[in-house]
Amino acid sequence: MPGKAPSDEERAGYLQQIWQPYHQQLQDELTRLKAKHGYALLFDAHSIASVIPRLFDGKLPDLNLGTNGGESCAPALSDRLVACCEQQQQFTHVLNGRFKGGYITRAYGQPQQQQHAIQLELAQVNYMSEQYPFAFEPQRAAALQRLLKQMIDSLLACGQPR
Repeated sequence: MPGKAPSDEERAGYLQQIWQPYHQQLQDELTRLKAKHGYALLFDAHSIASVIPRLFDGKLPDLNLGTNGGESCAPALSDRLVACCEQQQQFTHVLNGRFKGGYITRAYGQPQQQQHAIQLELAQVNYMSEQYPFAFEPQRAAALQRLLKQMIDSLLACGQPR
């Protein structure tokens, strides 16, 4: 909250009680998947308002894919996602534009160790009202759901990327 920054003690508590267990669990799951399949793929998806004047000019692309500039996953994986996006006309997309990948993508994307991470920053306008009461819009979401399923299926069909 504005003017209510957490104290040093509260910050330390958040790190110990939330951040560290979350990231430990995430790493444990990636390790488990690599042991089982020989590789792990982390698809870190978020949503964001399509227009945020205080942060960005204009409207964001519908799908903002990030691979830390190609450092967090094998090129075959990002190529598959881009190909899915290019096969349709309804949604705009960009790879490594404004959102190149946040902490999770950068920290866990280690393709040389068969651990791949991709971030998706999804414009909310594609599945919900961006105005109060921020309602889910099933008709808008249907086409997006089909595209997202195609993207995930394509990643899974890739098998162990090289």
